[in-house]
Amino acid sequence: MTHKKKLIVLLTTAGLLGTSAVVGAAGMVEKVTGILHKDVKVVVNGESTSLTPVYINGQAYIPVRSAAAELGYTLNYDAKNKEIELNGKGQEEADYMRGTGVIVNVAEDKGQYRIELLGKGSNAWVILFADAKTVIKDQAGKTVAAKDLKAGQQINVEYGPVMTMSFPGQSHAAKITVEADRAVKEDVIQSVKHTDDGWQIQFGETKDGKAVPTLTLNAGKETSVLTPQGESVKWEDLKAGTKVRAYYGPFETKSLPPQSPLFYLVVLSDIQTPAGKMTPEAAQQYRDLAWEKVSDQAKHIKTKKDEAVVEIVSAKESGVMASSDEQKKRLAEIKAANGNLVTVTYNTDQDELIGPLTAVFDFETKAFIGYNIRK
Repeated sequence: MTHKKKLIVLLTTAGLLGTSAVVGAAGMVEKVTGILHKDVKVVVNGESTSLTPVYINGQAYIPVRSAAAELGYTLNYDAKNKEIELNGKGQEEADYMRGTGVIVNVAEDKGQYRIELLGKGSNAWVILFADAKTVIKDQAGKTVAAKDLKAGQQINVEYGPVMTMSFPGQSHAAKITVEADRAVKEDVIQSVKHTDDGWQIQFGETKDGKAVPTLTLNAGKETSVLTPQGESVKWEDLKAGTKVRAYYGPFETKSLPPQSPLFYLVVLSDIQTPAGKMTPEAAQQYRDLAWEKVSDQAKHIKTKKDEAVVEIVSAKESGVMASSDEQKKRLAEIKAANGNLVTVTYNTDQDELIGPLTAVFDFETKAFIGYNIRK
């Protein structure tokens, strides 16, 4: 939103120790005399300027056009109405949130493009919508079509100023800059170790009973390790056998195995505690999502909202019933990939007849899948 300010301004004549000017205000004209103080500095955002104030009756005045430029405003003079209008050209930029990360998924949605972004910024996991108003360019300034955005691209983005209260938050993408196309690999870690420069993980295969590395990824300070929901993961918690999705390169060395820099590592499994439950923070997020789905059954629910049991279960072993075609398709994809679901279970006054009420979500995206079949 652009804010406009209409001001009555004194026009000064630089270079005079004493100066006269005419001030117009509310239908009156008055000749005034002021003192030009060259010994007074005008500082804007910590930076000195060449502006010199004129003091009239103890108040400081500065040239409006020069002041507007220093403050980031554009100036327009309406001669007919004798008004000087300042437009805050920087206000729109100030209202936007900024982030950087990799595109996890892009899908066309009713004439716009739905972008799932995972990375850094005030919102590590966010859904953005790009439309005809979104400015999309590459690093060289060349325009990029929204349909050409794809998973694995690392982007900088400005979005907002409005954002939904959902999880993840959703907003309109105002500006997208495509920084690089990263290679993407989803596999289990063969080995992980600490190095002088950071961390190193290897992917590989087994030949003749021996582990053979096929790719080495080197991580430094710029590398982010996250869950699919944008929560930070410690390197020390990673181990061989952990399923991950790596965004790296795209270049690789010609060594054996090839090596490449790692930028984002998304941990897809092995974030459970020994008890088989999620961390308290993650569990609460699922409880909040589940309550939105079951609140219409609140009169039957005995479990308190924040005490529902949250568990990670194998999709193949779950008893979930998906209702929509989209949910059925996603459930089939999760089962085919041997993926996991998250269940949130409430006890009700109908448990003896039909069993507890359980809402089920996609472990990777937190999308609602359906409810477990009750008796």
